Amino acid sequence: MIKAIIFDLDNTLLDFVKMKRFAVRAAVTAMNEAGLGVDEKKAFDDIFELYLNKGWEHQQVFDDYLQQTTGKVSNKVLAAGIVSYRRAREATLLVYPNVNKTLIELLKMGIKLAVVSDAPSREAWMRLYYLNLHHIFDPVLTYDDSGSKKPSPKPFMMALKKLNLSAKEVLMIGDWPDRDVVGAKQIGMKTIFAKYGDTFGTTDSGADWDVDDIYEVVRIVKDVNRK
Repeated sequence: MIKAIIFDLDNTLLDFVKMKRFAVRAAVTAMNEAGLGVDEKKAFDDIFELYLNKGWEHQQVFDDYLQQTTGKVSNKVLAAGIVSYRRAREATLLVYPNVNKTLIELLKMGIKLAVVSDAPSREAWMRLYYLNLHHIFDPVLTYDDSGSKKPSPKPFMMALKKLNLSAKEVLMIGDWPDRDVVGAKQIGMKTIFAKYGDTFGTTDSGADWDVDDIYEVVRIVKDVNRK
């Protein structure tokens, strides 16, 4: 009997990569308009390379880019980039199709909903508030809460404890098989691969189910609980 679902956050509930790409492009354009004068495609690629090396949540990425590119940080250029990035982020931070419909349906079914994310706590909560999902999930566990990143079993075990449920009673859905699927399966949870959010071209997720639309989760829960 499934009584709860744990969701990953980025690229499972919201299209994080799409938001990031749009926001970085807006920031580069704004920095050029403020006098930077660089090739925008190369700047975009260089900034994404910094994110890949230092993490998606790296807060000084534009400082690092300017230092790397010009040898100094112009606060005028930096401010232009940060403000445009934030405006674009807020405009494009959107949930995937059918997310709200799915969450409402699950709540009506009496299913508890939780989040386990590798994002820092502040950033995770900001995204949930932007999307008006802050009241939906309990608990919301981040790297700051567990001190361990997936696939460590620790955040999953913490979630089970807070939900007061066993692994057999909880499903995990996420877009990153090596973290979300592996982490949950090793403690006995059934798993769902959010194929719609995949950025790696995964062909074999190792999950119990692969879904192209998040609303398929409703069907999976109904099928499991009907048995």
